[in-house]
Amino acid sequence: MKKFALVLGASGEIGRAICQSLAEDGWSLYVHYSNNKEAAQTLFCALSENFPTQEFMLVQGDFSKITAAQTIASHIFSVQAIVFASGQAHYALLEDTTVEDMDALWRVHVQNPMRLTALLSSKLRAHDISYVLFIGSIWGEAGSAGETLYATVKGAQHAFVKSYAQEVALSHIRVNAIAPGFIQTSMNSHLNDEELESILEEIPLGTVGKTTDVAEMVRFYLSGKADYVTGQILRLNGGWYI
Repeated sequence: MKKFALVLGASGEIGRAICQSLAEDGWSLYVHYSNNKEAAQTLFCALSENFPTQEFMLVQGDFSKITAAQTIASHIFSVQAIVFASGQAHYALLEDTTVEDMDALWRVHVQNPMRLTALLSSKLRAHDISYVLFIGSIWGEAGSAGETLYATVKGAQHAFVKSYAQEVALSHIRVNAIAPGFIQTSMNSHLNDEELESILEEIPLGTVGKTTDVAEMVRFYLSGKADYVTGQILRLNGGWYI
């Protein structure tokens, strides 16, 4: 039987890399996007061409909308793994952060992921082993000045992972998170050379991570080779935060 994974945020750089790694491991995929339909369509076509024996389906849902979880869940049939790789950073001092900003990031990173997981929980339980995996953040553990709101919602994701893992352990659902440090994506393009060099000086390995580093860790978690791991936040940061 085919195994299906839902990848939220598949149109983003990390999401695309995750889809590629999972497809290579034989997963059929629900390719989710929020607004970037062109990127999702390009990924969908590439996956369909390169892995013709697997199934790929486009799923749209804007996580900033309160109805997003219900909308997405209505398009999901069988699913054995859910990977939350959607979301965006928020750079602002707390005093410059609006209530609308707070509501939007909460819905994107916490409320809709929790609700979607709840709506799909019966489909996850239908399998002998299933997976819920969040792409969290180093800031969810370490905190970050100027990104207080983002760090807070990522910390909430981590707390959800630890709690939900205990709640569904007897249902054979593994719940974990990967907390990347600095990953080279367009989200970090605002940094100038001096700022980048300053960050690299703080990272013991002396280099930034790649999207494939995240994707390969996702592949491992969902491979069946890490099934005694649940409720964990795995740090993927080159030693930046230990």
